[in-house]
Amino acid sequence: MKIEGGPSDRSLELFLSVLLGAIGLLACVDVAIDLRHEGAGVHVLVETLIAAIALPAAALLIRLMIRRRRQLSRSLSAAEADAQRWRQDAQALIRGLGASIDVQFTRWTLTDAEKETALLLLKGLSHKQIAAARGTSDATARQQAGAVYRKAGVAGRSELAAFFLEDLALPAADQGAAAHIDPRTA
Repeated sequence: MKIEGGPSDRSLELFLSVLLGAIGLLACVDVAIDLRHEGAGVHVLVETLIAAIALPAAALLIRLMIRRRRQLSRSLSAAEADAQRWRQDAQALIRGLGASIDVQFTRWTLTDAEKETALLLLKGLSHKQIAAARGTSDATARQQAGAVYRKAGVAGRSELAAFFLEDLALPAADQGAAAHIDPRTA
């Protein structure tokens, strides 16, 4: 029997271990009562066998449950540690990407307003949303977006995003026969 370890499985295991333990204990009590009143017989032998099977089975189930709980606890701790390391690594990469984007914005000689607009464009905001976020008019957001595209030498939002995201794809060697595509010539 494969035990998956879900809540209903654990409840079933607990129920079975308590049930087996109770059967074993009741059989022991019955054997003790039978020995006082009737003496030894086939009935007592059967009840002794029931107790001899039920009590160790209950103990084994409980032991397995405890072992699995410890394993799950160790696995959870390891997974939490891995997730924490991943978050730290990801934060470092995001800070590096943010710094690299800012350097490129400076190379393109974007003004502070254009840098902010470009970053909001990269995040996928519409012109209307950019205007609302920056407290400007829709026309101003469109003009600043146009200035960003012109200074970056790209045709629009897609090419701007592709400029920064293109190198995030797997290297051509890892992609097999996939060719490198320049979004500005595609």
